[in-house]
Amino acid sequence: MSITITLVLVLLAITAFVASLATRIRIPYAILLVLVGVILGLIPGLPRVTVEPDLILLLFLPPLVYASAWQTSWREFRSNLRPILLLSVGLVLATTTVVAVVAHFVIGLPWPVAFVLGAVLSPTDAVAASATAQSMGLSRRIVTILEGESMINDATGLVVYRFAVAAVVTGTFSLWQASLQFFIVSLGGLLLGLVLAWPIAWLHRHLDDASIEITITLMTPYAAYLLAEELHISGVLAALSAGLYLSRQSSRFFSANTRLQANAVWNVLTFLLNGLLFLLIGLQWRTILESIASKSFGSVLGEAALASVSVIVIRVVWVFLATYMSRLLSPRLQTRDPSPGWRNVVVISWTGLRGGISLAAALALPVVIATGQTFPDRNLIIELTFGVILATLVGQGLSLIPLVRLLRLQAGTAHGEELQQARLEAAHAALTRVEELAQMDGVDSSFLAYLRAHYEQQVQRCLDPLNDAGQGLLIEQGMTHQHIRADVLQAERTAVIVLRDKGHIDDEVLRVIEREFDLEEQRL
Repeated sequence: MSITITLVLVLLAITAFVASLATRIRIPYAILLVLVGVILGLIPGLPRVTVEPDLILLLFLPPLVYASAWQTSWREFRSNLRPILLLSVGLVLATTTVVAVVAHFVIGLPWPVAFVLGAVLSPTDAVAASATAQSMGLSRRIVTILEGESMINDATGLVVYRFAVAAVVTGTFSLWQASLQFFIVSLGGLLLGLVLAWPIAWLHRHLDDASIEITITLMTPYAAYLLAEELHISGVLAALSAGLYLSRQSSRFFSANTRLQANAVWNVLTFLLNGLLFLLIGLQWRTILESIASKSFGSVLGEAALASVSVIVIRVVWVFLATYMSRLLSPRLQTRDPSPGWRNVVVISWTGLRGGISLAAALALPVVIATGQTFPDRNLIIELTFGVILATLVGQGLSLIPLVRLLRLQAGTAHGEELQQARLEAAHAALTRVEELAQMDGVDSSFLAYLRAHYEQQVQRCLDPLNDAGQGLLIEQGMTHQHIRADVLQAERTAVIVLRDKGHIDDEVLRVIEREFDLEEQRL
């Protein structure tokens, strides 16, 4: 046990150091961690680090998908639902088919085993896509599409994987049953997440203890995932829908203190889980090399390159066809959602990074099938999967940086106009509340006059951003009238939440304004 704890602490220290180094040399830390893991795995004498596949799926996947869903803008997610579904469902099925065809006719795998390889390689990695896209400062729409795709296609790929493995193990397969089961598993996961999230939201509304509420947020994704898996539906989609719902409602049940502490805890947790996951992927290199016995290293390398080219090419073709062909066939779609710039399409088509999910699926393949024989070509599937992960995560990931610079894509920017609108609406709501308080008895009229002056100046700053006069007025007078200031601050919160609910501002804008309110409330 002490050796395990020491090893985990060493891995955490390596993660922190490598992430710091990646920041200095300006490359995504996920890529550098994989490379460092590969190097460490080749050093003689170091203890071997083996990872149980179920550990990756259970320990890492639920909280990381949940955290991504929590930070996802529901408005952006809904407005980009069509491209997200085309990538997360259509592309997964297309990739599975293309890889299976190549694996059967070129590599020589039997059809059932070829489809298992296709299913393993079909989903992009939610963690890799999010970490890489955000680190390069891509536009919010690109990040939303990539994150939405990777969260949903995990579920699609794992469902296809189950049926492909079952076909190899039992020797039977029914397309009709598989299609029906896919629908049930997906819809069931989404519904279960919502059903579970509703009482959790109710519980948060009746609690006002940051430690307890943060603990509940840490338990929620695991509860959704485990319950869904026990019911044989999608645990990934259950964690996703629970995260989307609770994120949407969090402005109504989290206090300022809880929200600030929860954000800090989750930021650290996602960083550590991301870092450990990518480092562990690289450390599997030694195990993969030792499994290469029946074929030469060069032969396996060539087949891995072929599989990598297959998943990359089908993604590029699919993304361009789905983007432009669909609009040529549907003028109505072109009118409603004009064709995006080709530069954005190029980036999305090139960001098909594979990672921990594919590796976990490959390692989780059963050793024997129903007849008692060993699972056909199991080691080869694992070797090819690791090769594709290196080619896409490291190769494509590193090439994305010069590609973004070459295409001259603008970095993601805050919603400036919506931020201005939210601040202006909050100031008007505060002035309205100040006037209501002025009609009540026992309220300090002199402090209300200060408040009125402050928010009138706030309105002027929103209308004229260059005017910063009187910015310190409230700080000087507010500390002795916390209850009045808190009342007015709540009116501001309510006004901004209503703007978000009506769709006038984005969830991301709400989170920016909300943090300002939280900090001001804590200052009081």
